Amino acid sequence: MDSCTHSLKLVVLCVSMVLSACSSSEPESPLTQTTSSIDMQAAYGDRLVTASIGDASTLIPMLAGDSSSHAIAGQLYQSLLKFDKNLDIANQLTTSWLVSADGLSITFHLRSDIYWTDGVPFTSEDCAFTLKLIQDEHTQSAYKSDYAKVTGFETPDAHTFIVHYHKIYSPALSTWAGLSILPKHIFEHEDIMKTDLARHPKATMGPYILKDWQAQQSITLKANPHYYDGKVWVAEHLTRIIPDTATQFLELSAGHIDEMGLTPTQYERLFETKSFLKENYQRYHYLESVYTYLGFNLKRPLFADQRVREAMAYAIDRQELIDGVLLGQGEMIASPYKPKTSWVNQSLHPRAFNPEKAKKLLAQAGWKDSDGDGILDQHGQPLSFTIITNNGNKQRADTATIIQQRLKQVGIQVHVRLIEWSAFIENFINKRDFDAVILGWSLTPEPDQYNIWHSSQTGKRQFNFLSYNNPQVDEALVKATQTFDKNKRKQWYDIMQKEIYQDVPMVFLYAPYSLPVVHKRFQGIKPAAAGIGYNSEFWYVPKALQKYQVPAIQP
Repeated sequence: MDSCTHSLKLVVLCVSMVLSACSSSEPESPLTQTTSSIDMQAAYGDRLVTASIGDASTLIPMLAGDSSSHAIAGQLYQSLLKFDKNLDIANQLTTSWLVSADGLSITFHLRSDIYWTDGVPFTSEDCAFTLKLIQDEHTQSAYKSDYAKVTGFETPDAHTFIVHYHKIYSPALSTWAGLSILPKHIFEHEDIMKTDLARHPKATMGPYILKDWQAQQSITLKANPHYYDGKVWVAEHLTRIIPDTATQFLELSAGHIDEMGLTPTQYERLFETKSFLKENYQRYHYLESVYTYLGFNLKRPLFADQRVREAMAYAIDRQELIDGVLLGQGEMIASPYKPKTSWVNQSLHPRAFNPEKAKKLLAQAGWKDSDGDGILDQHGQPLSFTIITNNGNKQRADTATIIQQRLKQVGIQVHVRLIEWSAFIENFINKRDFDAVILGWSLTPEPDQYNIWHSSQTGKRQFNFLSYNNPQVDEALVKATQTFDKNKRKQWYDIMQKEIYQDVPMVFLYAPYSLPVVHKRFQGIKPAAAGIGYNSEFWYVPKALQKYQVPAIQP
């Protein structure tokens, strides 16, 4: 899921941001001078200032269900494997791995040069502990089902970890690129659902270490001087919580932010009007591994009839959303996979905008305007519901407004409610207290989506919060994981997509383009299939271009 938050302090801070960012003079930058005589070699120092519309909720990765938390926790803890710049599985905490001939066991050979930040060596015992922790029934994790399939493990020595499965599980390697390992000696006597370690970690192993967390304001990380994988050049990484992208852009324009994701309007129009930004910031553009959707709470009687859900799919003009909200920076989708990837069921196409067909479906479902007020009703109840989405995400808010207008034209009354991020997740999504929601799902190269669509994944903190239930989808999701044959997996995922398309538990809206911008003083950025952030721990700023003076960390 994706990300927002308010407090009196933050409101005051944002006001001061606006005032400072509205200065008529352009801010100064070291890049306004010529760089021809500057030594561009990597150097330690400086601070990378980024913006996030939402605060983190926890720094324990297996409990985090939102992108804001993962963005921070991913700098502190790491997994045995990772997806590299080409989105292929690669070593991270391992030197190698071996899948057994029968496909039922994986042997991981761990690096022997890794230490937790308190000096304790990283060993196979940490891996075993983390596996048992996520399998524990007390641990409420949306990722639990991936590891429930592990039926046994071995730790023959400190640097060998072996896992066993009763049946072939084709996403297995991908799951080990998703489970961040926790230090056994720190967590073994903690209640993971209540521990203070969620906000104050004692020992980590990633490229950065938590320095300071001011709730709803900022999170500061400092470089780990003992990072096992190489020198971390940027001394500090400061994430400022700014719930509004317009305010973020003002801060960017004032030179107070080094990195942010631009909105389409900011990317296409506003950036071009500011010479300071064009001179000092580099824009990037690529199709993001994420999609935005309108999802229905299928526990609500209003959405029990598939014809009502399908009618709304016909009543929404997706091209209007892409043109009006994304300024063309997105693509229409008909299924829950990234466009143009091999897993997409090519036989499915987004339902064409057809309000007359929408009206016919609603009439067939028994909805009529019996009192002439323009709103359909049935048994004295109006066809009315509320769409919620997170405050601060203008794209989602604008999408909701346009959908509201389109549905009104076919006799459906929609209310739109914007909610700050942490309350949105805890009080509405986790408690299933909503009618409909506009949200986004981030995708990985692994096609398995069991956690999102399987009927067993509807519990608290689990990801099937729409309460979708289709036995054919359940079967396809399971069968697709029981073979390594890509063509057979594709056949099962095609079935899954077709069933979801017909059921319409959500209206797939669009896949947006990622539009990040980074200050040009940061070097080492190498765009690839994975985007630009895959190697962010190795970005650097040449000494002469460094903006912030950060005290050196003592080894």
